[in-house]
Amino acid sequence: GLEWQTIVTGSSFTAVAGRAYWVNTTSNACTITLPSSASAGDELLFVDYSRTWGTNAVTLNRNGLKIQGGTANAIFGIDGQAINIVYSGSTNGWIPVSDITTGNSQAYSIDFLVIAGGGSGGSTFGGGGGGAGGFRTSTQIAGIGTSITVTVGAGGTNSYRNPGANGASSAISGTGLTTITSAGGGGGGEFNTPPGKNGGSGGGATAGTTNLSAGGDGNTPSTSPVQGFAGGNGVGSNTNAGAGGGGSSSIGISNSGTTSGNGGNGTANSITGSSVTYAGGGGGASESGTQGTGQAGGGNGAAGQGGDATANTGSGGGGSERSGGNYRGGNGGSGVVILSVPTANYSGTSSGSPTVSTSGANTIMKFTGSGSYTA
Repeated sequence: GLEWQTIVTGSSFTAVAGRAYWVNTTSNACTITLPSSASAGDELLFVDYSRTWGTNAVTLNRNGLKIQGGTANAIFGIDGQAINIVYSGSTNGWIPVSDITTGNSQAYSIDFLVIAGGGSGGSTFGGGGGGAGGFRTSTQIAGIGTSITVTVGAGGTNSYRNPGANGASSAISGTGLTTITSAGGGGGGEFNTPPGKNGGSGGGATAGTTNLSAGGDGNTPSTSPVQGFAGGNGVGSNTNAGAGGGGSSSIGISNSGTTSGNGGNGTANSITGSSVTYAGGGGGASESGTQGTGQAGGGNGAAGQGGDATANTGSGGGGSERSGGNYRGGNGGSGVVILSVPTANYSGTSSGSPTVSTSGANTIMKFTGSGSYTA
């Protein structure tokens, strides 16, 4: 007795009781808003027209009424799925009476903060500061039972008379989720290899044998919003001074003569319930002038060993100047991935030993190493 509709290809529509819908998600996910009022016995049917719900899921917006007694929207993300729901009344709301692939799941919103490992500073004759790891945020709906894989990138490391190394990427992924990957920060330049390296934020260059050496590009690969900024340029020849690495909210500062550049600024975020600034650039080093300052836990430049960035900030390491011994550029700070979920939905199932805390109505999981969470 249901009235079949034409194929729906849009990203959203509002369903009308008593109708059946072919839902084609070949090109995009789809959110279906259920009726705002319903009577017991009202019925709806939704069918995966092109077997693509596993790639682009369908979300049922409950629109104020319950779904299976719950107050969360529902996600359907299995290829070839068909779901027939009937309204049972105000106590339990819409209930599936036929779910061909038994893929129905209650769902809830999760906030993500994904920061990659910072790049290390360059060494020898005024090394450039390391760039910060990419800084990305996301809010997504995850169905109950979804396994979310968390990858936390390491900071770049360095040794004597080498350009800095890039940090490693951090990421979150899971069925029905958009994968979020933040790129590792770029390594700082070294006198004989003066340009900074590209990365989430670019590494700072050093003033080597050329008159101008470019800082590494930030936001590489490109994301929107940007995940980081470029490193500073190495200005002048043989001044033995490095530029600052790029940060997640501003570019690194170029050197001025023998004065090294500071790292680019980091970004404040309150996902844990308190404001914390992450992903700042490392400072450049100088042989005879002022040392560059690292930001947001980034390492300072030094006439000697460059300063290491603070762990789990994603900030860049400081550049190194070899005077006084065979010193290395500072290591980049490792990345961090943080999830915030409603405490009412928190499953308590995770791996990788995240630090768990609460803030208001949310439970916070801070991953300082790779692991997983089951929604």
